[in-house]
Amino acid sequence: MLLKINREMLTEAIASIGAHQTSLPIFAKKAEILPYKLIEVRTPAANIIKQEMLAAGGDAVVPTGCILNADKYVDVLLLGTRKHYQLLLGKLVQMPYFGIEKIVAELQAVLEPAPLKTVLADGRELSYEQMCVMGILNITPDSFYAGSRVPVVDDVVKKAGLMLAHGAGILDIGGESTRPGSDSVDGEEERNRVIPVIKAVRAAYPQAVISIDTYRADTAEAALAAGADIINDVTAMEADPKMADLVVKSKAPIILMHMRGTPKNMQQNCEYKNVVEEVAAYLYQRAELLRSRGVGAEKIILDPGIGFAKTVEQNLLLMRDLHTLTSFGYPVLLAASRKSTIGTVLGGIPAEERLEGTMATSLQAVYAGVQIVRVHDVEANIRAIRMLEAILHPERFVEK
Repeated sequence: MLLKINREMLTEAIASIGAHQTSLPIFAKKAEILPYKLIEVRTPAANIIKQEMLAAGGDAVVPTGCILNADKYVDVLLLGTRKHYQLLLGKLVQMPYFGIEKIVAELQAVLEPAPLKTVLADGRELSYEQMCVMGILNITPDSFYAGSRVPVVDDVVKKAGLMLAHGAGILDIGGESTRPGSDSVDGEEERNRVIPVIKAVRAAYPQAVISIDTYRADTAEAALAAGADIINDVTAMEADPKMADLVVKSKAPIILMHMRGTPKNMQQNCEYKNVVEEVAAYLYQRAELLRSRGVGAEKIILDPGIGFAKTVEQNLLLMRDLHTLTSFGYPVLLAASRKSTIGTVLGGIPAEERLEGTMATSLQAVYAGVQIVRVHDVEANIRAIRMLEAILHPERFVEK
């Protein structure tokens, strides 16, 4: 009889053989091939890395003609186990030239990642031992899903309470629809919609974590003063140059989302050579802009922007390859709830019928190692997520 062993049961399978206890982590490091792609490596460094990876027992894919140094920069795909990478790093740390020292730092960070967390300005922390679910509260008359529109303050407070009772870790409050083709509202109107709501929710639920969905620094600043904790900017600080200054000054965390153009015209900007790599590179650069100004990793969250300047196929590729974004050392947020990609894949169904499709995207986020999902239906998504988490990590489940 032959049994196929998956990654989740590997440690138990090794232990069941009866090998010496000290050998278990050694075998575990040899059991999984980890592919990593290095972007724009200096060609001499690429040749060194390839040779050292081969010597370690792994492999490296480089372009034809790389050995001739025909191009100044090339990409390199590394293939190896943790053991291979340990041996490779042991050699590369002795070679601080051709930019190799930066590659060493990036590999060390991804192979031995620090626990992710988000630290609010008041010192409270979001940790991600479990998936965090963000509940959507739209204070708008025109959001694409009518069930998310809650224009009356008392109704918002009631709905917020239900979301918190169902396990929401963050409440996301927005006053302007950013659905494809939508028109913008002016900043004053946006603030008139969201500020009373934030104040009311904060008064009713003092410990709730509240995010403000806006790309305007003035609105974000007013929202923080009213009780919001996190800025959720669909333009990754591109729409308003004052947003980066506000993040530095306020010490509030920010969600950086990928989008091209504006909601009005973004679906005319869907040309990519490789959507996953281009979105990842863009978000990395936007995060680095903040890091260069002293903002820590615990203040930054990345969002690939499902449905924003992407085709259906591109959205599916981004969700399939979500793990790519998790290599940067920042929490990642997926916001796919009830979006048109789900409707298209499931035969053109309306937003009101996209709950099951949304739950599938949330479960994919769990598999990919994502930290936050932004959803309309908190209870249903949390139930599905917690069930999958228990299946993947039964040792963490505590029977109540």
